[in-house]
Amino acid sequence: MSKVYTSAVVIIPPEDEWILIQQIRKLYDWQINRWMPHITLLYPFRPEHLFNKILGNFKNTCKNITSFNITLKEIKSFTHGKSSHTIWLSPEPIELIKELQEKLLKIVPDCDDVNKHVKEYTPHLSIGQLKSSKDDLSKIINQIQENWKPIVFLIEKIAFISREKEKKSRFQIKKEIFLK
Repeated sequence: MSKVYTSAVVIIPPEDEWILIQQIRKLYDWQINRWMPHITLLYPFRPEHLFNKILGNFKNTCKNITSFNITLKEIKSFTHGKSSHTIWLSPEPIELIKELQEKLLKIVPDCDDVNKHVKEYTPHLSIGQLKSSKDDLSKIINQIQENWKPIVFLIEKIAFISREKEKKSRFQIKKEIFLK
């Protein structure tokens, strides 16, 4: 089966928790208009026209996974070369998200691209991209961290999202699948 960069499986925080996240993203995230705040589980994913065909397998898997709380409290970064960085919120406990992703990946094992970044799957909620020195990166992370108030929310569902192929199209929730 094929996979496309216009769809993904994600965890989306409740909208009432977006305020602080979006304030930071407005400053640093050039993808703010394409993606809602999210933690990627599978990307790229199946084309939207195949969602109904695979939905049953995801429902069967998710009904055996108990909902769980996570906390977004620490700001971290990935470095992509000398001066290119992604800043992100680290969800805790990270192990529960990794287990969820591992179970979903068994349904669509070829949708494992996120497992190849930085050697393994690292659950994260991106809040920006920076072109800066390591010193400037540290200053920005420290500044964000000082003003950050941890967010706790229940992961009780995952979402299939997709967007049109047009350059400026936005991802939209197409299917939601609840955990136990």
